[in-house]
Amino acid sequence: MFKPLVFYVGLRYTRAKRRTRFISFITLTSVLGIALGVTALITVLSVMNGFEAELRERILGMTSHATISDWNGQLDEWRAFDEELAKEPRITGWAPYVEGQVMLNAGRRVSGSILRGILPALEASVSEVTQNLIAGEIQSLQPGEYGIVLGIELANHLGVVPGDKVTVITPQVTSTPAGILPRLRRFTVTGVFKVGMFEYDRNLALVHLGDAAKLYRLGDSVSGLRLKLADLFEAPGVTADLSSTLPRNFRVTDWTHAHSNFFRAIQTEKRVMFIILLLIVAVAAFNIVSTLVMVVTDKKGDIAILITQGLTPASVMGIFIVLGTIIGAVGTLLGTVGGVALALNVETIVPAIERFFGVHFLPADVYYISELPSKLIWSDVYQITSLAFLLALLATLYPAWQASRINPAEVLRYE
Repeated sequence: MFKPLVFYVGLRYTRAKRRTRFISFITLTSVLGIALGVTALITVLSVMNGFEAELRERILGMTSHATISDWNGQLDEWRAFDEELAKEPRITGWAPYVEGQVMLNAGRRVSGSILRGILPALEASVSEVTQNLIAGEIQSLQPGEYGIVLGIELANHLGVVPGDKVTVITPQVTSTPAGILPRLRRFTVTGVFKVGMFEYDRNLALVHLGDAAKLYRLGDSVSGLRLKLADLFEAPGVTADLSSTLPRNFRVTDWTHAHSNFFRAIQTEKRVMFIILLLIVAVAAFNIVSTLVMVVTDKKGDIAILITQGLTPASVMGIFIVLGTIIGAVGTLLGTVGGVALALNVETIVPAIERFFGVHFLPADVYYISELPSKLIWSDVYQITSLAFLLALLATLYPAWQASRINPAEVLRYE
């Protein structure tokens, strides 16, 4: 079926004569359509991968990859875990924490918040808050001094700056001769952080672990241990291994449970976008059908003569499969090169376009991610190019089959 003659004739039909310029133009549009579709698909998926990676980094920069806690919400003798965690090479850092919901009051302004007690010396090993401080230092949180570090949005809502006082009100109550009163404590704002995620910038406040333990009357206990992993995608495996080695009264969770709905929604959106853009490639690929049908119609005389010279129907079919495969391969190759080049340079190209036209696609005062990120994943590239080429190959089958059914006697009767 695929003999040198078949290849030669198929390649010959890719070059148009003067009377077949229109067919050549249709062939060119088919190639460009596949190329543009593949380019768009690779670029858009790379940008979506970039957004997903950026969001994951910002979310997991403040939350833990995994946590160890007790089912009653209070972890005693937490220092005894050091030896067990040190044996696990996939865990790069761990730190105790105390966490609870509180009300923050400054003047006439009140806001609900998550109060997290941390050890400043260990916090850098499990989160990136120390790298996102815009005022003050995390080391300013000293036991007994009752300092507090607020997210930028929370500080703006309360109208406070470093040096101001805020009152922390806990849900726990204290019985006094005057009645039952909520437990409260005055804290001094010592720092402000900004991580670029509204969930944390608006709702998180950090204090020293000892101060939080006193506020919640935990003594030497903590809420749990926060773990950081060398590879965050190994979190389910690590939690499974820890769950099997630790006693049953301990609970081990990871980030895939805490944010599963969010990342599942991103994956669904990415999958839908892939299907939508793949339809563009499919439309361009099936333009090959009309191109080959016109070529078959134009070359009926040539095909009839070749058949009379002994060319088999399978070889005739092979000629047009070669022609369509060349169109699909060239379009896919051009699209792959263009898509990879665009995906690798989108972070440079987009700012240049913004400067040239004087616009900003993602204003910093509206979007927390103000730059267009891109992350090229080669497995996506291989999948896209394979599907595009397969669609182009499938588009050649019907016209090639029609060509193989040509009757030489009918065609040559009027020649």
